[in-house]
Amino acid sequence: MPLTLDTYRLLGRSGLRVSPLALGAATFGTEWGWGAEKDEARKLFDLYVERGGNFIDTANTYTDGTSERMLGEFTRDNRESLVLATKYTTLRRPGDPNSAGSSRKSLSTSVEASLRQLNTEYIDLLYLHVWDFTTPVEEILRAMDDLVRQGKILYVAICAAPAWQVSRMQTLADLRGWSPLTALQIEYNLIERGGERDLIPMAREMGLGVVPYSPLAGGVLTGKYSREDLVAANADAGDGTRKSFNLAVGQLTERNLTVADTVKEVATELRRTPAQVGLAWTLRNPGVTAPIIGARTPAQLEDNLGALDVEFTPSQLARLDEASAPSLGFPHDMLASDHIRNTTRGDMTFEPRR
Repeated sequence: MPLTLDTYRLLGRSGLRVSPLALGAATFGTEWGWGAEKDEARKLFDLYVERGGNFIDTANTYTDGTSERMLGEFTRDNRESLVLATKYTTLRRPGDPNSAGSSRKSLSTSVEASLRQLNTEYIDLLYLHVWDFTTPVEEILRAMDDLVRQGKILYVAICAAPAWQVSRMQTLADLRGWSPLTALQIEYNLIERGGERDLIPMAREMGLGVVPYSPLAGGVLTGKYSREDLVAANADAGDGTRKSFNLAVGQLTERNLTVADTVKEVATELRRTPAQVGLAWTLRNPGVTAPIIGARTPAQLEDNLGALDVEFTPSQLARLDEASAPSLGFPHDMLASDHIRNTTRGDMTFEPRR
C-alpha cells in the first residue's frame, strides 16, 4: 500500500509519531560549499510540512549553526506540531576540548546553544552524534536523563556507535530507570548495508527506531555519476564540490557505480527515477522507521517524496539485493549456512518469532 507523509510511524518503542520520511536540514545553508540559501530552504520546509511531514533532522554544527538558526525561524508558527531532532558531540569551538565529545559538560552546553538557535524551549529528539570512546556510558545516560527530567529534551537517541555499546546503554537505562534510547541513526542504503550485520537487528531487539541518513549514498544512487568521474578523481579532488567529497570518502567506486546501474535499470522498468527506487528500497525494510532525505531544491524534494508510492516486483527486489549484497561476516554467514541449519533443525520447519 502506498505511503504518505502523514502515514505516521511510532519511533522505536516510544509513543512518538513521525513521518516515514524525515526532512534533513543539513542542506539548510551554504557554508559547506553546497546546500540551499534561506529562501530556497524555506520552500523545502514549507513543501514538506504542507504534505503532512512532521520529522525534521538537524545537528548543532550543521552548516556552522545556520541549519538550526533557520529552523528556529521557520518553526516559529508551528513548533508544537513538529518533531525536531538535533545532535551533540561534534566540535563547536576549535581549541576548546569540552566543546565536543559526549561528556555531561559538552551535552549541557550544546543543548543550551541548540535551544537558543532553534528558538525553542525543548528539543523533541536529541542524538549523541559521534561515539567518542572516552566518556563512561553511565555519565552519558544520567546526563541525558537529567535533561529529560528538566523538560529540555523529550527523547534521547544515538548515532554512529558500536552495536554492543548501544545495547549495553539500553540495558543500563532499563535497569536504572533512566530515559531509554528511542532511535538509532546510521548510514544505510543500497551501497552501504553494513547495518544489517548487527546494528539493525540490535535496534529491533532493543526497541530503537532506525533513522537512516544518506539513503541515496551521497547522490551516487541517483545516477548522477559515471565511470568518467572515476578517471577524473585526481583532478577534481579538493575542489569543494559534492563530487570531490564523495571521492574523498570513497563513495565513488566501480562497485558502487555497478549498484547504481542496477538501480537505474529498475527505475526505467518502473518509470520512476533512480532516487525514488533507492529511497523506496530503504523504506521497505521493516527495521527502518524513517530515512532522512537531504534535498537542495523543491524539485529534488518532490522527486524524493515520490518514493512513498513505489512498489517493486519480487524479481526487481532480488536484483537490487543481489547487486548490493554485503558480506555479513562471522558469525552471521556461518549461522545462515545450510550446514548449521541442517545440524540444528534437520528437516523440521519452524515459524519465525512474531
